Amino acid sequence: MSIFDEAALRKLEQLALIADKVRAGVMKGDRRSKKRGTSIEFADYRNYVKGDDLRRLDWNVYARLERPFIKLLEEEEDLAVHVLIDSSLSMNWPDGLDELNKLIYAARLAGALGHVALAAGDLLSVTVLRSDGNHTWGPHRGQHSSMRLFQFLEATAKEATGVTDLNLSLKNYALRGRRPGLLFILTDLMSPSGYQDGLNALQRKGYEVGVIHLLSPDELEPDLVGDYKLIDAETGLEAEITLDATTLDEYRERVLQWQTEVASYCNGRGAHYVPVITTEPWEQLVMQTLRAQGILK
Repeated sequence: MSIFDEAALRKLEQLALIADKVRAGVMKGDRRSKKRGTSIEFADYRNYVKGDDLRRLDWNVYARLERPFIKLLEEEEDLAVHVLIDSSLSMNWPDGLDELNKLIYAARLAGALGHVALAAGDLLSVTVLRSDGNHTWGPHRGQHSSMRLFQFLEATAKEATGVTDLNLSLKNYALRGRRPGLLFILTDLMSPSGYQDGLNALQRKGYEVGVIHLLSPDELEPDLVGDYKLIDAETGLEAEITLDATTLDEYRERVLQWQTEVASYCNGRGAHYVPVITTEPWEQLVMQTLRAQGILK
């Protein structure tokens, strides 16, 4: 993705994702260091993943089981990172304004989070949630995979389609049997079915969830006055409305109430909630906001 120049990539490589709790299938203990293999004390095994250093294969285990395993040493972290991108039609807004478009912003953020994970040696999967079938990249490990991730995002994460049933998509993801870990949902949460059941399903499977709630500036502060016919981009439903100062004040109050309710629901269940306006530069979001939230360090 052209937005990531060499200087930006180097900054991202200095960061690491934080998991508050170690999830199933991961080495027991806290994630203590970004370094790999600096200790000689054996801790555990994990399955070999394409891209792993073959020098770390345990050939004795391979000879007995005919399956490749990587040895983990005491200081090593082995976090699975999942990034889900909502690509419903409501995410393709504002149409034609790339710098503010929610879906394009989500793709850039997914690229940034993904590069942080890959540079730290974490196991990364990125999935674009689509009404006509999801598109998934990974799981992959290693910084050398970043360019392929950016190419995947360029090819698949900029095309919005249909209506994404967020609850159903999240519940199906939880049922697939992927290794639980740190999971980010990049979405505008404009799903008629809601998101709560899906979030709960992920948490029951052991995922640590972060909801990145993306809205464009005109969704928070509409610059409209007069009579309009509103057409839902996903369902085609129409509604006629008169917008005046009173109506706009009520709209702003409802949006704020909605964000507050989502924050309360997520926080009450130990999930991260990060409201984002697409005018916020992605560098500021990653380098400052997410670090302040304890998601990155």
